[in-house]
Amino acid sequence: MNISRSTKIFLGLVAIYAVLAGLSLYLPYGNFGPQIPTELPMPKPIMALIVFGIVLTMYGGLGLLGLFLSNKIGFAKLWDTNVSNRQRFLIPLVWGVVAGLLIIVGDLIFSQFNPLGKFPHPPFPTSLVASFTAGVGEEILFRLFFIAFWVWLISNILLKKKFLAPVFWIVSTAAAIAFALGHLPAVMVLYNLKTPMELPVLFWAEIILLNSLVSFPAAYYFRKYGILAAMGIHFWADIVWHVIYGSLS
Repeated sequence: MNISRSTKIFLGLVAIYAVLAGLSLYLPYGNFGPQIPTELPMPKPIMALIVFGIVLTMYGGLGLLGLFLSNKIGFAKLWDTNVSNRQRFLIPLVWGVVAGLLIIVGDLIFSQFNPLGKFPHPPFPTSLVASFTAGVGEEILFRLFFIAFWVWLISNILLKKKFLAPVFWIVSTAAAIAFALGHLPAVMVLYNLKTPMELPVLFWAEIILLNSLVSFPAAYYFRKYGILAAMGIHFWADIVWHVIYGSLS
């Protein structure tokens, strides 16, 4: 069986993500959310193996489907020979740094009016691991799978390969909203809230607007340069936001 380079790289990224997700049970979280209890229903190594298996199976399966469908609708492959390393790595790094800086500025501005204040950050090295796992895992879920599946279904199947561009941007907007709302459970835990309705309206706006600084560039570069470029934007934005700024704030 001949496995493409794109698939091999993807499986390698998912494997690293699964390992780090399992090891995250051993990382320090400081005041960032609830602590892992000392009394667990099963030994921590067993739990880490379960997390590893779930991540490997779920994200690996959804990602492989996303790779297949994104190729069907003409998106760039993960490792596309028509894409240069500058487009694949350097430009996403620049966009990620810019997005991270804008998120910092936005958080500083919103925190002046938001009763919940600034967003908290996990301590180092947890922040570094979280930057990688979010950059890989969330891009698989919200870009590679979500966008590829819905664009394929709507444009290729329902509309007979018409209106690809407008469908792409509509779906990308839906993915951006889903990506932002996907952070709500963590936000509720961090601020000890019981329902999303307890969040101030301004906080909802902050979550959606600031996450959009990653979502839309990631969607565009996923289509143009492959999902690896989207992961790069997300990763470097989190490095600036959580690792560098989080260590200084």
